[in-house]
Amino acid sequence: MSATIALIGRPNVGKSTLFNRILRKNLAIAHDTPGVTRDRILGRTALAGIEIDFIDTGGMVVGEDNAPGNGLTGQGFEKEILQQAGDAMAESDALLLVVDGREGLNPLDEEAAALARDSGKPVLLVVNKVDGSELEEQALAEFYSLGFEMITVSASHGYNLYALRDRIARLAMDYGQAESEQDELEKGLRIALLGKPNAGKSSIINAIIGEHRLIVSDVAGTTRDAVDVSFDVAEQRYTFVDTAGVRRKANIKESLERFSVVRSLKSSRKANVTVMVVDATEGLTRQDKRLLEFLIREKTPFMLVINKIDLIPRADDHMLREAVNRELRFASHVPVLYTSALKKRGVRKLLPLAEKIVAECALRVSTGLLNRTMSEVVEKHQAPVVRRKRPKFFYMTQADAEVPTFVFFVNDHTIIKENYARYLENALRKMLGIEAAPLDIIFRSSHEKRKSEPKRGIKAFGGAGPKDKGSIKKGSVKEEAGAKKTGGKAKAKRSPKTRQNKKR
Repeated sequence: MSATIALIGRPNVGKSTLFNRILRKNLAIAHDTPGVTRDRILGRTALAGIEIDFIDTGGMVVGEDNAPGNGLTGQGFEKEILQQAGDAMAESDALLLVVDGREGLNPLDEEAAALARDSGKPVLLVVNKVDGSELEEQALAEFYSLGFEMITVSASHGYNLYALRDRIARLAMDYGQAESEQDELEKGLRIALLGKPNAGKSSIINAIIGEHRLIVSDVAGTTRDAVDVSFDVAEQRYTFVDTAGVRRKANIKESLERFSVVRSLKSSRKANVTVMVVDATEGLTRQDKRLLEFLIREKTPFMLVINKIDLIPRADDHMLREAVNRELRFASHVPVLYTSALKKRGVRKLLPLAEKIVAECALRVSTGLLNRTMSEVVEKHQAPVVRRKRPKFFYMTQADAEVPTFVFFVNDHTIIKENYARYLENALRKMLGIEAAPLDIIFRSSHEKRKSEPKRGIKAFGGAGPKDKGSIKKGSVKEEAGAKKTGGKAKAKRSPKTRQNKKR
């Protein structure tokens, strides 16, 4: 078992920066704006051989207005953030209470300390934003009244982080197990959710796991970080990565949202399967089509989920499905699910479909079977003639890639048309049983392309042909030189056989 430690505190004390420093990874967005972190973020690392799960929480504010635009941070999620922090404290073995050493003791720090004390968990008070040892005494003076063991650090500048990691390792020793004694952790299946803001990504995760794990709101842009949610189903580990909503670049005005969008796209590349969520009431918008093109171009294993289907009248349901199929005609392999996270309709099909996509991505085919398949496919429908030449297929192999990738070796890859490449892809999908996973086809010439076409008496690379060897063109320099020596016409050279016959 690994130890679990949560970072708690009021807004804007540097919890996310400290979280990233401890893990040596940029998992949480760190920004000067208060209230950036809302959902609790999970990260794992090993300190002194002890596996530790760290939980970064949002800034705790007690008794503030929860309406959008109100509250201490102006975000309107104080109540939900406080509930998320409370759940994190309940799950943890120990707590890191982070405070701001520059501003000193704040009433919100006292409220956070009271909540930490009521939890009954061991608490280490981390006084952040202390940039050197000469500032420690002044920074610690006001926090002695809280009655916790204290340590000073600077998450931004790295001061005293080694001592903090050692102290955390000793704190976790009673709860964690040494890495060498622990069985290798099964990472499980990572599923990233991608889509526009307010499409229902967090609601789908909550509906599948059966608990209110992520903050759900009608306000677009509620989720900002890429939040990991792990759970087990029938001894199989799954990890959902809830990402921030992706909007058009022209609509992104805040630098904070720009960070969130970039992180969302990176999360889709690192996940095993990506779930693109679309709001059924809006249909496939221009931005959704751009995301589709991005996922298809990157050969990302993904499925399309049309959420909020309960808000569509039955008379318009058929029209919606036809519109989606029409937009996906260029990528007919993409599986589509119609769900309602609120009513929990269709969400149970998501995990089996993700397993199917991963299984198809892991498909490996022997070279012999591939070449028999290639011969059958090419003989059934030959490639069209281009520039008076027909493509000739020699053999094919499967490349070692994350998605099924097949390499065709041909005489000239530049004359293969796109529609024939699409025919080969569809034929391979049918014969190999690849229905939902992306498939990549690469064409390579088996030898270097010749610089010029072969002509009579001229070699392929422009040299003299066999018929031209030893011949002298009329009016050439050699003919004029021979004429000067003989005083007239240049004598042709006689072969050895001709001279022997003359002697006889």
